[in-house]
Amino acid sequence: MKDKIINKAKEMFLRLGFKSITMDDIACEMCISKKTIYKYFSNKDILIEESVQMVHKEIHETINTIVAQNFNAIEENFEIRRMFKEMFKSAESSPIYQLKKHYPEIYEKVLSMQVSVCEECFRDNIIKGINEGLYRKDLDIENYVKFYYTLIFNINENTMLEKDAQELELKALEYHIRAMASLAGIVELEKQLETQILNH
Repeated sequence: MKDKIINKAKEMFLRLGFKSITMDDIACEMCISKKTIYKYFSNKDILIEESVQMVHKEIHETINTIVAQNFNAIEENFEIRRMFKEMFKSAESSPIYQLKKHYPEIYEKVLSMQVSVCEECFRDNIIKGINEGLYRKDLDIENYVKFYYTLIFNINENTMLEKDAQELELKALEYHIRAMASLAGIVELEKQLETQILNH
């Protein structure tokens, strides 16, 4: 039951926002009593935190699945972008923006988990791209990880609408890859951007 509540809450929070959804709304949607929810979660903050952790876990698993598929480094980045778009397609306002604004303590708590996963993912991608000859060999890997990470988090923390955040993230990804790409990498990047336009 606990997992069912987290799942439903997660879906409702993403779709309609952390602030606007109440425990009553979740109970009503699930056709259970509010008392049942309070049996597992003493308050809404705890439910939000567990829901966000579940989203974090799903993101991590999906990234691992994509990485295991042996795309080249640039393709992999675009696949991960597509996955994010798919995962958050029902979200109207950016989940990170909302959390930071309305639940800063929860935001700080989950952010530290997200940071380490993102940095590791970005770092692995850069190393992979260098080995494939798609990124330049002389890159300062740690700084590029930090640059990209700062860009992405700034966009998410300060952009209210999820679709605007996704547009900007795509531009940030192009910017990031152009800054690192070898000639072969530029060719691959242009190919991916063209595919994006066709699928838009």
